[in-house]
Amino acid sequence: MNYNSIFTAYNKVIKTETPTNFGFMYVEANGLVGRHEAPVPRLFIVIEGEGWVQGESDEKVKMQKGEAVFWEKGESHVCGSQKVSLLLLYNQQSYKYNMDHFILDYY
Repeated sequence: MNYNSIFTAYNKVIKTETPTNFGFMYVEANGLVGRHEAPVPRLFIVIEGEGWVQGESDEKVKMQKGEAVFWEKGESHVCGSQKVSLLLLYNQQSYKYNMDHFILDYY
């Protein structure tokens, strides 16, 4: 991919063969997405803001712009925000992904 682009890079991260959806989630400061099980494998990417995620353990992991977490189908999790946050959720029944080259760098 080039399209006469300047100062750009592209890495294909995921090729889908099954129905897929992307969605944005807006979370107010001190907002909370209650504990639930991932209905499908889910990639959760922080586009703006900061907060935390907690999987099945009691440990809260801080998240900020440019970071991502992946939950398997059925994995219990909860998340919250410290600042207003914009998240991108990628949901698909089955994944073919390459996290080796998955780097988000927003400025």
